[in-house]
Amino acid sequence: MSYEMITLFMFASMMLMMLTGQRVFGAIGGVAAIAALALWGTGSTDIPFAQAIKLMNWYPMLTLPMFIFMGYVLSESRIAEDLYRMFHVWMGPINGGLAIGTILLMVLVSAMNGLSVAGMAIGATIALPELLRRGYDKRMISGVIQAGSSLGILIPPSVVLVLYAMIARQPVGNLWLAGVIPGLMMAAMFIVYVAIRCKLQPQLGPALPKEERNVPMPEKLRLLSAGLLPIGIFLVMMIPFVNGWTSLVESSAIGALTAFAVALAKRRMTWAIFQSCVKQTLFISCMFMWIILAALGFGAVFDGLGAVKSIEHFFTGELGLNPWTILIIMQLSFLVMGTFLDDTAMLVIVAPLYVPLVAKLDLGMPPDQALIWYGVLYTITTQIAYLTPPFGYNLFLMRAMAPPEFSMRDIYASIVPFVLIMVLALAIIMIFPQIALWLPGLVYGT
Repeated sequence: MSYEMITLFMFASMMLMMLTGQRVFGAIGGVAAIAALALWGTGSTDIPFAQAIKLMNWYPMLTLPMFIFMGYVLSESRIAEDLYRMFHVWMGPINGGLAIGTILLMVLVSAMNGLSVAGMAIGATIALPELLRRGYDKRMISGVIQAGSSLGILIPPSVVLVLYAMIARQPVGNLWLAGVIPGLMMAAMFIVYVAIRCKLQPQLGPALPKEERNVPMPEKLRLLSAGLLPIGIFLVMMIPFVNGWTSLVESSAIGALTAFAVALAKRRMTWAIFQSCVKQTLFISCMFMWIILAALGFGAVFDGLGAVKSIEHFFTGELGLNPWTILIIMQLSFLVMGTFLDDTAMLVIVAPLYVPLVAKLDLGMPPDQALIWYGVLYTITTQIAYLTPPFGYNLFLMRAMAPPEFSMRDIYASIVPFVLIMVLALAIIMIFPQIALWLPGLVYGT
């Protein structure tokens, strides 16, 4: 059997196991183990040990539990509620103001947690009831919460970009900075759409009644200070790192400790909340590490097969495709996979092929810059896939969290304009790579 057929068989077997409901790390690692034993016999048993040592030696992996713990502390201590109350008071007087405030809330939650699920949970439990009670259109509510929560995997400290950095062997700091401007640009595009739509159709997002807007200025300022608290935590964590005073791991520890200290100071950290935060952190961190270990093993088998060179020759030699056409095909494959897989699974499945391929394509920039830029493109495509029917991840999360009056038809229809905005943002960043690369180049001189 040729190496190309072995590669195809491995991918087909892995996808089949995924469709039968197997855990991601089990499907990836199982296929890798069986293929390695079939190809190289008992000598292949060194592969998992070598990859485990590689994983354990990757020092930045320590940031993962730190950021996850920080996000859970800030979420469980109800600091996100203070944020929404701030937006409620300051943005309520304009049409669509609470929807705009919800998007801004999602941006700040992203800076606290770095996970899309956290944004969905906070949006569905805090923002949704308030928007519904004040007469906002169901489809506007659903679209804002789903699209806004997807920003969590792009705006730093994005956990997904940490995982991409591990697999692509690129600096996490460069990837985080590369995601800042695209993430804020996309949030701004959402806000402009909501503002224009609610200006033209006020019934979709009515302004708050005058009596609710009549809040004394001291109370407004108090809420503003409470809402700016997460930004302060983020700056305390990021400024030393960007200036080179601390390493990435040290900064993540500063962020986790600062969040914990703030929760204690506000008297919102109980023993039960602390236990819940630690358990959730342990659960998610272990899940990510198992998935990465399986992906590294899968990638090692691919390296041994020389699959990347074969696929590069197939695309550029036999099919004669140019690098940009290949890049678009890669992005389309993410959209298809995103209908039934989450972002981590998509990354670890295709990373052994796509990451080396991007580095070798002639995209008009050095390989390291291409990999940083591609990390942003991958993340945006993942965001789109989260919202794409029939099986977009956020669609089913929204259905599980929303009240019964939100039908699947409402949820599906609500994301159409936001998906179109995200596709436009993706196209802009593909055409103008410096949107993603300018800030890392400014800070790190790369």
